[in-house]
Amino acid sequence: MEAVDLSRIGLAGLAVMGQNLALNIAEKGFPISVYNRSSNKVDDTVERAKDEGNLPLKGFHDPKDFVLSIQKPRAVVILVKAGAPVDQTIATLSNYMEPGDCIVDGGNEWYENTERRAKQVAEKGLLYLGMGVSGGEEGARYGPSLMPGGTREAYNYIEDVVKKVAAQVDDGPCVTYVGEGGAGNFVKMVHNGIEYGDMQLISEAYDVLKCVGGLSNEEIAETFVEWNRGELESFLVEITADIFTVKDDLAEGELVDKILDKTGMKGTGKWTVQQAAELSIAAPTIAASLDSRFLSGLKEEREIAAKIFKEHGLTDVLGSQTVDKKRLIDDVRKALYASKICSYAQGMNLLRAKSAEKSWDLNLGELARIWKGGCIIRAVFLDRIKKAYDRNPKLASLLVDPEFAQEMVDRQSAWRRVVGLAMSMGISTPGMSASLAYFDTYRRGRLPANLVQAQRDYFGAHTYERVDRPGSYHSEWAKLARKSKTTVKAYT
Repeated sequence: MEAVDLSRIGLAGLAVMGQNLALNIAEKGFPISVYNRSSNKVDDTVERAKDEGNLPLKGFHDPKDFVLSIQKPRAVVILVKAGAPVDQTIATLSNYMEPGDCIVDGGNEWYENTERRAKQVAEKGLLYLGMGVSGGEEGARYGPSLMPGGTREAYNYIEDVVKKVAAQVDDGPCVTYVGEGGAGNFVKMVHNGIEYGDMQLISEAYDVLKCVGGLSNEEIAETFVEWNRGELESFLVEITADIFTVKDDLAEGELVDKILDKTGMKGTGKWTVQQAAELSIAAPTIAASLDSRFLSGLKEEREIAAKIFKEHGLTDVLGSQTVDKKRLIDDVRKALYASKICSYAQGMNLLRAKSAEKSWDLNLGELARIWKGGCIIRAVFLDRIKKAYDRNPKLASLLVDPEFAQEMVDRQSAWRRVVGLAMSMGISTPGMSASLAYFDTYRRGRLPANLVQAQRDYFGAHTYERVDRPGSYHSEWAKLARKSKTTVKAYT
Protein backbone atom coordinates (compact mmCIF):
# COMPACT_ATOMS: atom_id res chain seq x y z
CA MET A 1 0.00 0.00 0.00
CA GLU A 2 1.06 3.58 -0.55
CA ALA A 3 2.11 5.25 2.71
CA VAL A 4 -0.54 7.91 2.19
CA ASP A 5 -3.24 5.23 2.43
CA LEU A 6 -2.00 3.70 5.65
CA SER A 7 -3.98 4.04 8.86
CA ARG A 8 -2.56 5.65 11.98
CA ILE A 9 -3.73 2.79 14.22
CA GLY A 10 -5.61 -0.52 14.09
CA LEU A 11 -8.28 -2.11 16.27
CA ALA A 12 -9.21 -5.80 16.43
CA GLY A 13 -12.38 -6.95 18.20
CA LEU A 14 -15.60 -5.29 17.14
CA ALA A 15 -18.16 -6.00 19.82
CA VAL A 16 -19.95 -2.82 20.91
CA MET A 17 -17.00 -1.50 22.99
CA GLY A 18 -14.58 -2.12 20.12
CA GLN A 19 -16.84 -0.53 17.54
CA ASN A 20 -17.44 2.52 19.68
CA LEU A 21 -13.78 3.04 20.51
CA ALA A 22 -12.84 2.68 16.84
CA LEU A 23 -15.44 5.28 15.85
CA ASN A 24 -14.20 7.58 18.61
CA ILE A 25 -10.62 7.30 17.33
CA ALA A 26 -11.73 7.97 13.76
CA GLU A 27 -13.88 10.92 14.81
CA LYS A 28 -10.86 12.50 16.50
CA GLY A 29 -9.13 12.58 13.10
CA PHE A 30 -6.99 9.43 13.26
CA PRO A 31 -7.47 7.08 10.28
CA ILE A 32 -8.08 3.61 11.66
CA SER A 33 -8.21 0.05 10.30
CA VAL A 34 -10.52 -2.46 11.97
CA TYR A 35 -10.69 -6.24 11.96
CA ASN A 36 -12.88 -8.95 13.47
CA ARG A 37 -12.98 -12.71 12.97
CA SER A 38 -16.66 -12.51 11.98
CA SER A 39 -16.90 -10.38 8.86
CA ASN A 40 -20.40 -9.05 9.60
CA LYS A 41 -19.02 -7.05 12.57
CA VAL A 42 -16.47 -5.47 10.24
CA ASP A 43 -19.17 -4.53 7.74
CA ASP A 44 -21.40 -3.15 10.51
CA THR A 45 -18.58 -0.93 11.78
CA VAL A 46 -17.75 0.37 8.31
CA GLU A 47 -21.43 1.18 7.77
CA ARG A 48 -21.63 2.99 11.11
CA ALA A 49 -18.56 5.04 10.20
CA LYS A 50 -20.30 6.18 7.00
CA ASP A 51 -23.56 6.95 8.80
CA GLU A 52 -21.84 8.89 11.59
CA GLY A 53 -20.02 11.34 9.32
CA ASN A 54 -17.94 9.45 6.77
CA LEU A 55 -15.29 8.82 9.40
CA PRO A 56 -11.77 7.72 8.29
CA LEU A 57 -12.26 4.02 9.05
CA LYS A 58 -11.40 1.03 6.88
CA GLY A 59 -12.58 -2.53 7.49
CA PHE A 60 -10.63 -5.71 6.79
CA HIS A 61 -11.72 -9.36 6.72
CA ASP A 62 -8.19 -10.75 6.43
CA PRO A 63 -5.75 -10.35 9.37
CA LYS A 64 -2.71 -9.93 7.12
CA ASP A 65 -4.33 -7.17 5.07
CA PHE A 66 -5.44 -5.55 8.31
CA VAL A 67 -1.94 -5.45 9.82
CA LEU A 68 -0.29 -4.29 6.59
CA SER A 69 -2.76 -1.40 6.30
CA ILE A 70 -1.30 0.31 9.40
CA GLN A 71 1.62 2.72 9.29
CA LYS A 72 4.93 1.69 10.91
CA PRO A 73 5.71 1.36 13.73
CA ARG A 74 2.27 -0.24 13.97
CA ALA A 75 -0.01 0.08 16.98
CA VAL A 76 -2.90 -2.39 17.21
CA VAL A 77 -5.56 -2.23 19.94
CA ILE A 78 -7.19 -5.53 20.88
CA LEU A 79 -10.65 -5.50 22.45
CA VAL A 80 -11.72 -9.12 22.82
CA LYS A 81 -12.85 -11.25 25.76
CA ALA A 82 -10.12 -11.71 28.39
CA GLY A 83 -8.21 -14.97 28.57
CA ALA A 84 -7.66 -17.39 25.69
CA PRO A 85 -9.28 -15.13 23.02
CA VAL A 86 -6.57 -12.53 23.66
CA ASP A 87 -3.81 -15.10 23.22
CA GLN A 88 -5.44 -16.35 20.02
CA THR A 89 -5.77 -12.83 18.60
CA ILE A 90 -2.15 -12.01 19.45
CA ALA A 91 -0.98 -15.24 17.80
CA THR A 92 -2.93 -14.41 14.63
CA LEU A 93 -1.88 -10.79 14.29
CA SER A 94 1.73 -11.12 15.43
CA ASN A 95 2.43 -13.38 12.44
CA TYR A 96 2.26 -10.29 10.25
CA MET A 97 3.75 -7.72 12.63
CA GLU A 98 7.38 -6.61 12.65
CA PRO A 99 9.90 -5.76 15.38
CA GLY A 100 9.06 -2.37 16.84
CA ASP A 101 5.30 -2.78 16.37
CA CYS A 102 3.04 -2.49 19.42
CA ILE A 103 0.02 -4.43 20.72
CA VAL A 104 -2.41 -2.75 23.13
CA ASP A 105 -4.84 -4.98 25.07
CA GLY A 106 -7.83 -2.87 26.08
CA GLY A 107 -9.78 -5.60 27.90
CA ASN A 108 -10.36 -6.31 31.60
CA GLU A 109 -7.40 -8.66 31.85
CA TRP A 110 -5.65 -10.17 34.86
CA TYR A 111 -2.45 -8.15 35.23
CA GLU A 112 -0.13 -11.19 35.35
CA ASN A 113 -1.47 -12.32 31.97
CA THR A 114 -0.44 -8.95 30.58
CA GLU A 115 3.06 -9.32 32.00
CA ARG A 116 3.32 -12.85 30.58
CA ARG A 117 2.22 -11.70 27.12
CA ALA A 118 4.60 -8.76 27.17
CA LYS A 119 7.50 -11.17 27.65
CA GLN A 120 6.22 -13.50 24.95
CA VAL A 121 5.82 -10.83 22.25
CA ALA A 122 9.13 -9.25 23.24
CA GLU A 123 10.79 -12.37 21.83
CA LYS A 124 9.45 -11.23 18.45
CA GLY A 125 10.62 -7.68 19.06
CA LEU A 126 7.08 -6.41 19.72
CA LEU A 127 6.04 -3.92 22.39
CA TYR A 128 3.00 -4.47 24.62
CA LEU A 129 0.57 -2.37 26.65
CA GLY A 130 -2.27 -3.45 28.93
CA MET A 131 -4.74 -0.57 28.93
CA GLY A 132 -7.75 -0.35 31.21
CA VAL A 133 -10.75 1.24 29.49
CA SER A 134 -13.60 2.53 31.65
CA GLY A 135 -16.83 4.23 30.71
CA GLY A 136 -18.92 1.51 29.16
CA GLU A 137 -20.30 1.76 25.65
CA GLU A 138 -20.99 5.49 25.84
CA GLY A 139 -17.56 6.25 27.27
CA ALA A 140 -15.85 4.25 24.53
CA ARG A 141 -17.69 6.25 21.88
CA TYR A 142 -17.45 9.75 23.32
CA GLY A 143 -14.53 9.69 25.76
CA PRO A 144 -13.45 7.00 28.24
CA SER A 145 -10.97 7.01 31.09
CA LEU A 146 -7.87 5.16 29.91
CA MET A 147 -5.25 3.45 32.09
CA PRO A 148 -2.32 2.24 29.93
CA GLY A 149 0.54 0.31 31.51
CA GLY A 150 3.64 -1.28 30.00
CA THR A 151 6.81 0.18 28.55
CA ARG A 152 7.04 3.94 28.20
CA GLU A 153 8.21 3.43 24.61
CA ALA A 154 4.97 1.63 23.79
CA TYR A 155 2.90 4.38 25.39
CA ASN A 156 4.72 6.97 23.31
CA TYR A 157 3.40 5.21 20.17
CA ILE A 158 -0.21 5.95 21.10
CA GLU A 159 0.04 9.00 23.36
CA ASP A 160 -1.21 11.47 20.75
CA VAL A 161 -4.20 9.23 20.00
CA VAL A 162 -5.30 8.41 23.54
CA LYS A 163 -4.99 11.99 24.74
CA LYS A 164 -7.58 13.07 22.15
CA VAL A 165 -9.79 10.00 22.48
CA ALA A 166 -10.04 10.09 26.31
CA ALA A 167 -12.64 12.09 28.21
CA GLN A 168 -11.59 15.70 28.72
CA VAL A 169 -11.85 17.42 32.12
CA ASP A 170 -10.76 20.83 33.40
CA ASP A 171 -7.17 19.72 34.05
CA GLY A 172 -6.56 17.60 30.97
CA PRO A 173 -7.45 14.34 29.25
CA CYS A 174 -8.47 11.36 31.41
CA VAL A 175 -5.44 9.29 30.52
CA THR A 176 -1.94 8.98 31.90
CA TYR A 177 0.96 6.59 31.62
CA VAL A 178 0.27 4.43 34.67
CA GLY A 179 3.45 2.39 35.02
CA GLU A 180 5.45 -0.65 33.96
CA GLY A 181 4.24 -4.21 33.37
CA GLY A 182 0.64 -4.93 34.28
CA ALA A 183 0.14 -1.66 36.17
CA GLY A 184 -2.61 -0.44 33.84
CA ASN A 185 -4.67 -3.61 34.18
CA PHE A 186 -4.17 -3.67 37.95
CA VAL A 187 -5.34 -0.08 38.31
CA LYS A 188 -8.42 -0.84 36.19
CA MET A 189 -9.12 -3.90 38.37
CA VAL A 190 -9.05 -1.78 41.55
CA HIS A 191 -11.18 0.87 39.80
CA ASN A 192 -13.76 -1.88 39.23
CA GLY A 193 -13.49 -3.00 42.85
CA ILE A 194 -14.26 0.54 43.99
CA GLU A 195 -17.13 0.52 41.49
CA TYR A 196 -18.51 -2.63 43.17
CA GLY A 197 -18.41 -0.85 46.51
CA ASP A 198 -20.04 2.29 45.12
CA MET A 199 -22.91 0.36 43.56
CA GLN A 200 -23.51 -1.68 46.70
CA LEU A 201 -23.61 1.41 48.92
CA ILE A 202 -26.07 3.14 46.59
CA SER A 203 -28.31 0.06 46.59
CA GLU A 204 -28.28 0.04 50.40
CA ALA A 205 -29.22 3.72 50.48
CA TYR A 206 -32.17 2.87 48.21
CA ASP A 207 -33.18 -0.06 50.43
CA VAL A 208 -33.21 2.07 53.57
CA LEU A 209 -35.11 4.90 51.91
CA LYS A 210 -37.72 2.46 50.58
CA CYS A 211 -38.10 -0.04 53.41
CA VAL A 212 -37.47 2.22 56.40
CA GLY A 213 -38.56 5.59 55.07
CA GLY A 214 -41.37 4.32 52.86
CA LEU A 215 -40.32 6.51 49.93
CA SER A 216 -41.93 5.86 46.56
CA ASN A 217 -39.87 5.40 43.42
CA GLU A 218 -40.73 8.95 42.41
CA GLU A 219 -39.51 10.28 45.76
CA ILE A 220 -36.34 8.19 45.53
CA ALA A 221 -35.68 9.56 42.02
CA GLU A 222 -36.12 13.11 43.31
CA THR A 223 -33.80 12.36 46.21
CA PHE A 224 -31.01 11.12 43.96
CA VAL A 225 -31.47 14.09 41.64
CA GLU A 226 -31.01 16.39 44.63
CA TRP A 227 -28.01 14.42 45.90
CA ASN A 228 -26.41 14.71 42.46
CA ARG A 229 -26.35 18.48 42.89
CA GLY A 230 -24.06 18.27 45.93
CA GLU A 231 -21.18 16.29 47.40
CA LEU A 232 -22.48 13.00 45.93
CA GLU A 233 -22.46 14.29 42.35
CA SER A 234 -21.36 11.34 40.23
CA PHE A 235 -22.22 9.21 37.22
CA LEU A 236 -23.65 6.38 39.35
CA VAL A 237 -25.90 8.69 41.38
CA GLU A 238 -27.03 10.39 38.17
CA ILE A 239 -28.02 7.15 36.43
CA THR A 240 -29.67 5.86 39.62
CA ALA A 241 -32.01 8.85 39.54
CA ASP A 242 -32.82 8.03 35.92
CA ILE A 243 -33.51 4.36 36.67
CA PHE A 244 -36.33 5.16 39.11
CA THR A 245 -38.16 7.24 36.49
CA VAL A 246 -38.31 4.54 33.78
CA LYS A 247 -41.76 2.99 33.36
CA ASP A 248 -42.21 -0.69 32.51
CA ASP A 249 -43.52 -1.06 28.96
CA LEU A 250 -44.70 -4.62 29.66
CA ALA A 251 -46.60 -4.06 32.91
CA GLU A 252 -47.75 -1.40 35.38
CA GLY A 253 -45.29 0.60 37.47
CA GLU A 254 -41.58 1.24 37.19
CA LEU A 255 -39.21 -1.16 35.48
CA VAL A 256 -36.78 -1.31 38.42
CA ASP A 257 -39.37 -3.21 40.51
CA LYS A 258 -39.63 -5.95 37.87
CA ILE A 259 -35.89 -6.68 37.72
CA LEU A 260 -34.78 -9.93 39.35
CA ASP A 261 -32.71 -9.22 42.47
CA LYS A 262 -29.75 -11.27 41.30
CA THR A 263 -26.54 -9.39 40.46
CA GLY A 264 -24.08 -10.59 37.85
CA MET A 265 -20.31 -10.09 37.83
CA LYS A 266 -17.32 -10.63 35.55
CA GLY A 267 -14.49 -11.23 38.03
CA THR A 268 -12.64 -7.96 38.61
CA GLY A 269 -14.30 -7.42 42.00
CA LYS A 270 -13.25 -10.90 43.09
CA TRP A 271 -9.69 -10.26 41.88
CA THR A 272 -9.60 -7.02 43.89
CA VAL A 273 -10.60 -8.76 47.12
CA GLN A 274 -8.14 -11.60 46.47
CA GLN A 275 -5.31 -9.12 45.91
CA ALA A 276 -6.25 -7.21 49.06
CA ALA A 277 -5.96 -10.46 51.02
CA GLU A 278 -2.64 -11.31 49.35
CA LEU A 279 -1.22 -7.92 50.33
CA SER A 280 -2.83 -7.82 53.82
CA ILE A 281 -4.83 -4.72 52.93
CA ALA A 282 -8.20 -4.38 54.62
CA ALA A 283 -10.92 -3.80 52.01
CA PRO A 284 -14.13 -4.69 53.87
CA THR A 285 -16.44 -2.40 51.89
CA ILE A 286 -15.38 -3.93 48.58
CA ALA A 287 -15.47 -7.43 50.12
CA ALA A 288 -18.98 -6.80 51.45
CA SER A 289 -20.13 -5.77 47.97
CA LEU A 290 -18.75 -9.01 46.57
CA ASP A 291 -20.40 -11.10 49.31
CA SER A 292 -23.68 -9.33 48.59
CA ARG A 293 -23.47 -10.35 44.94
CA PHE A 294 -22.80 -13.94 46.00
CA LEU A 295 -25.83 -13.89 48.31
CA SER A 296 -28.01 -12.27 45.66
CA GLY A 297 -27.26 -15.29 43.48
CA LEU A 298 -28.95 -17.55 46.04
CA LYS A 299 -32.38 -16.29 44.96
CA GLU A 300 -34.22 -19.60 45.34
CA GLU A 301 -32.57 -20.34 48.70
CA ARG A 302 -33.44 -16.87 49.98
CA GLU A 303 -37.08 -17.25 48.99
CA ILE A 304 -37.29 -20.58 50.83
CA ALA A 305 -35.51 -19.09 53.86
CA ALA A 306 -37.93 -16.13 53.89
CA LYS A 307 -40.88 -18.55 54.07
CA ILE A 308 -39.29 -20.63 56.84
CA PHE A 309 -38.46 -17.62 59.00
CA LYS A 310 -41.89 -16.12 58.38
CA GLU A 311 -43.43 -19.32 59.77
CA HIS A 312 -41.31 -18.71 62.87
CA GLY A 313 -42.58 -15.16 63.18
CA LEU A 314 -39.79 -13.27 61.39
CA THR A 315 -40.77 -11.10 58.42
CA ASP A 316 -38.54 -9.44 55.83
CA VAL A 317 -38.79 -6.10 57.62
CA LEU A 318 -39.06 -6.21 61.40
CA GLY A 319 -42.06 -4.07 62.29
CA SER A 320 -42.35 -0.44 61.34
CA GLN A 321 -41.19 2.84 62.80
CA THR A 322 -42.42 6.34 62.32
CA VAL A 323 -39.49 8.24 60.89
CA ASP A 324 -38.92 11.82 59.88
CA LYS A 325 -38.46 11.41 56.12
CA LYS A 326 -36.52 14.63 55.70
CA ARG A 327 -34.09 13.71 58.46
CA LEU A 328 -33.74 10.13 57.21
CA ILE A 329 -32.91 11.33 53.69
CA ASP A 330 -30.26 13.67 55.08
CA ASP A 331 -28.83 10.97 57.33
CA VAL A 332 -28.66 8.45 54.48
CA ARG A 333 -26.90 11.01 52.29
CA LYS A 334 -24.25 11.52 54.96
CA ALA A 335 -23.91 7.78 55.59
CA LEU A 336 -23.50 7.12 51.86
CA TYR A 337 -20.84 9.80 51.50
CA ALA A 338 -18.83 8.64 54.52
CA SER A 339 -19.03 5.02 53.38
CA LYS A 340 -17.85 6.00 49.87
CA ILE A 341 -14.78 7.67 51.34
CA CYS A 342 -13.94 4.40 53.11
CA SER A 343 -14.36 2.43 49.88
CA TYR A 344 -12.06 4.76 47.94
CA ALA A 345 -9.55 4.78 50.80
CA GLN A 346 -9.40 0.99 50.69
CA GLY A 347 -8.89 0.98 46.92
CA MET A 348 -6.14 3.59 47.09
CA ASN A 349 -4.38 1.70 49.89
CA LEU A 350 -4.42 -1.44 47.74
CA LEU A 351 -2.91 0.46 44.80
CA ARG A 352 -0.18 1.91 47.02
CA ALA A 353 0.71 -1.51 48.45
CA LYS A 354 0.89 -3.16 45.01
CA SER A 355 2.92 -0.26 43.66
CA ALA A 356 5.46 -0.75 46.44
CA GLU A 357 5.62 -4.50 45.81
CA LYS A 358 6.10 -4.13 42.04
CA SER A 359 8.05 -0.82 42.03
CA TRP A 360 5.45 0.74 39.75
CA ASP A 361 5.66 4.19 41.36
CA LEU A 362 1.92 4.78 40.92
CA ASN A 363 0.82 8.40 41.27
CA LEU A 364 -2.41 8.11 43.28
CA GLY A 365 -3.34 11.76 42.79
CA GLU A 366 -2.97 11.42 39.03
CA LEU A 367 -5.09 8.25 39.03
CA ALA A 368 -7.84 10.11 40.89
CA ARG A 369 -7.59 12.85 38.25
CA ILE A 370 -8.05 10.53 35.26
CA TRP A 371 -11.12 9.00 36.99
CA LYS A 372 -12.82 12.41 37.10
CA GLY A 373 -14.30 11.94 33.63
CA GLY A 374 -15.37 9.18 31.28
CA CYS A 375 -15.32 6.29 33.75
CA ILE A 376 -18.08 4.62 35.74
CA ILE A 377 -16.85 5.89 39.13
CA ARG A 378 -16.40 9.48 37.97
CA ALA A 379 -17.45 11.78 40.76
CA VAL A 380 -16.95 15.37 41.81
CA PHE A 381 -15.14 14.39 44.99
CA LEU A 382 -12.35 12.69 43.01
CA ASP A 383 -10.94 16.17 42.52
CA ARG A 384 -10.67 16.46 46.28
CA ILE A 385 -9.00 13.04 46.47
CA LYS A 386 -6.45 14.26 43.92
CA LYS A 387 -5.80 17.36 46.00
CA ALA A 388 -5.39 15.25 49.14
CA TYR A 389 -2.60 13.26 47.49
CA ASP A 390 -1.13 16.41 45.98
CA ARG A 391 -0.89 17.84 49.51
CA ASN A 392 0.70 14.67 50.83
CA PRO A 393 1.83 12.04 48.27
CA LYS A 394 2.72 9.72 51.19
CA LEU A 395 -0.73 10.03 52.80
CA ALA A 396 -1.30 6.85 54.84
CA SER A 397 -5.06 6.91 54.20
CA LEU A 398 -7.66 9.28 52.82
CA LEU A 399 -9.31 9.04 56.23
CA VAL A 400 -6.52 11.05 57.86
CA ASP A 401 -6.35 13.81 55.28
CA PRO A 402 -7.43 16.86 57.33
CA GLU A 403 -10.38 17.72 55.07
CA PHE A 404 -11.71 14.18 54.79
CA ALA A 405 -11.11 13.50 58.50
CA GLN A 406 -13.31 16.46 59.41
CA GLU A 407 -16.02 15.31 57.01
CA MET A 408 -16.01 11.83 58.55
CA VAL A 409 -16.37 13.29 62.03
CA ASP A 410 -19.18 15.60 60.91
CA ARG A 411 -21.12 12.69 59.36
CA GLN A 412 -20.47 9.85 61.77
CA SER A 413 -23.52 10.46 63.99
CA ALA A 414 -25.90 10.29 61.01
CA TRP A 415 -23.99 7.25 59.73
CA ARG A 416 -24.49 5.43 63.03
CA ARG A 417 -28.18 6.32 63.09
CA VAL A 418 -28.74 4.88 59.62
CA VAL A 419 -26.86 1.63 60.29
CA GLY A 420 -28.48 1.24 63.71
CA LEU A 421 -31.99 1.93 62.43
CA ALA A 422 -31.56 -0.47 59.50
CA MET A 423 -30.21 -3.14 61.84
CA SER A 424 -33.11 -2.76 64.25
CA MET A 425 -35.55 -3.32 61.38
CA GLY A 426 -33.71 -6.29 59.87
CA ILE A 427 -32.53 -4.38 56.79
CA SER A 428 -29.02 -5.49 55.85
CA THR A 429 -26.53 -2.75 55.04
CA PRO A 430 -23.33 -4.78 54.66
CA GLY A 431 -21.42 -2.08 52.79
CA MET A 432 -22.31 0.77 55.14
CA SER A 433 -21.83 -1.44 58.20
CA ALA A 434 -18.44 -2.68 56.97
CA SER A 435 -17.39 0.89 56.18
CA LEU A 436 -18.40 2.09 59.64
CA ALA A 437 -16.57 -0.81 61.31
CA TYR A 438 -13.52 -0.04 59.17
CA PHE A 439 -13.62 3.61 60.24
CA ASP A 440 -14.08 2.77 63.92
CA THR A 441 -11.30 0.19 63.83
CA TYR A 442 -8.87 2.46 62.00
CA ARG A 443 -9.43 5.45 64.29
CA ARG A 444 -8.80 3.55 67.56
CA GLY A 445 -5.33 3.60 69.05
CA ARG A 446 -5.84 0.28 70.81
CA LEU A 447 -7.80 -2.75 69.66
CA PRO A 448 -8.66 -6.11 71.27
CA ALA A 449 -5.99 -7.69 69.06
CA ASN A 450 -3.89 -8.15 72.19
CA LEU A 451 -6.26 -10.94 73.25
CA VAL A 452 -6.12 -12.61 69.83
CA GLN A 453 -2.32 -12.57 69.94
CA ALA A 454 -2.39 -14.01 73.47
CA GLN A 455 -4.62 -16.83 72.20
CA ARG A 456 -2.23 -17.50 69.31
CA ASP A 457 0.68 -17.68 71.70
CA TYR A 458 -1.29 -19.95 74.05
CA PHE A 459 -2.12 -22.66 71.50
CA GLY A 460 0.65 -22.18 68.94
CA ALA A 461 3.60 -20.50 70.68
CA HIS A 462 3.47 -17.71 68.08
CA THR A 463 4.97 -15.20 70.56
CA TYR A 464 3.85 -11.65 71.18
CA GLU A 465 5.27 -8.17 71.59
CA ARG A 466 4.74 -5.98 74.65
CA VAL A 467 3.63 -2.37 74.82
CA ASP A 468 6.16 -1.49 77.53
CA ARG A 469 9.42 -3.02 76.26
CA PRO A 470 10.97 -4.25 72.98
CA GLY A 471 11.43 -7.84 71.87
CA SER A 472 9.35 -10.97 71.28
CA TYR A 473 7.95 -12.98 74.16
CA HIS A 474 6.36 -16.36 74.77
CA SER A 475 4.47 -17.40 77.87
CA GLU A 476 3.57 -20.87 79.14
CA TRP A 477 -0.06 -19.83 79.42
CA ALA A 478 -1.49 -23.16 80.57
CA LYS A 479 1.07 -23.52 83.35
CA LEU A 480 0.64 -19.91 84.43
CA ALA A 481 -3.16 -20.27 84.37
CA ARG A 482 -3.00 -23.42 86.52
CA LYS A 483 -0.67 -21.67 88.92
CA SER A 484 -3.02 -18.69 89.10
CA LYS A 485 -6.01 -20.96 89.76
CA THR A 486 -4.10 -22.79 92.51
CA THR A 487 -3.11 -19.51 94.09
CA VAL A 488 -6.69 -18.23 93.96
CA LYS A 489 -8.00 -21.49 95.45
CA ALA A 490 -5.45 -21.27 98.29
CA TYR A 491 -6.80 -17.85 99.26
CA THR A 492 -10.51 -18.82 99.10
